Amino acid sequence: MEPVYIEAYKSGLLQEKTAKAREILSSCTLCPRDCRVDRFSKERGICKTGQYAQISSYQPHFGEEDVLVGKGGSGTIFFTNCNLLCNFCQNYDISHLGYGEEMTDEQISNMMLYLQNKGCHNINFVTPTHVVPQILSALIPAIEKGLNIPLVYNTGSYDNVSTLKLLKGVIDIYMPDFKFMDKAKSELTMNAPDYPEVAKKAIKEMYRQVGDLIIDESGIALRGLLIRHLVMPGDAEGTRQIMRFIANEISSNSFVNIMPQYRPAGEARKIKQFAFPLSNVEYENALEIAWEEGIIRLDKPWYLRKY
Repeated sequence: MEPVYIEAYKSGLLQEKTAKAREILSSCTLCPRDCRVDRFSKERGICKTGQYAQISSYQPHFGEEDVLVGKGGSGTIFFTNCNLLCNFCQNYDISHLGYGEEMTDEQISNMMLYLQNKGCHNINFVTPTHVVPQILSALIPAIEKGLNIPLVYNTGSYDNVSTLKLLKGVIDIYMPDFKFMDKAKSELTMNAPDYPEVAKKAIKEMYRQVGDLIIDESGIALRGLLIRHLVMPGDAEGTRQIMRFIANEISSNSFVNIMPQYRPAGEARKIKQFAFPLSNVEYENALEIAWEEGIIRLDKPWYLRKY
């Protein structure tokens, strides 16, 4: 299965999308924060990013889902800064403190090709929402130099549908993390009370574009939607609502990763409910909830594969 962006490049559609995306930077409305700053000047919005994307690291990553990692790893490119800014972020130094360096299109393009040449099964854009124009710009020279592996859009789900539509026919695998279904918790942790509604609309659009996850005979994801859910302490009801939404409004065949790795990073210890790590019991309960709500394509560690 050829990555979808190859045809978009050949038809000229990718070039058109890139130009439209870059126009948005002059009064930025890429994400729901709607900052409307001119990122070509010295103005900065919530994401603190100008016309050049900042990158903290890039490497073959073996800690992602099995269907992304395989034998060669997932080729992760970690973008600095973020539009969501969860106060419990495990990459706080990158997302909040801005650890990273500005990179040109050519440099990002070369990173993609390096990761492909290292044997990675995909290019995994981590925290890409605020740098969609830069990703599209860098993709063009990468294709011209031979890039031909799937692209993964690894997001916190705070994405405008209008921006996602620019990625139709470009992104092969969408990987949103749907964290909360509660407005108050979203406001408390992300200053984004609209997060649940934004995430639902965004994930529906992602599914509309790529459908259920397609996995090849060797167990590697080629195309489709892979939904993550970071289980939060004391939020079993939120997990149930999210699983019910996925089963009823996305697809009961959705591939879902119930993630147990929450820990009180960043400023999380200031919030009583989230000041402690997730317990094993809470995680196992989250897996049970997913099954009860009809989600059975679960990515789980081997020691919890009891079904």
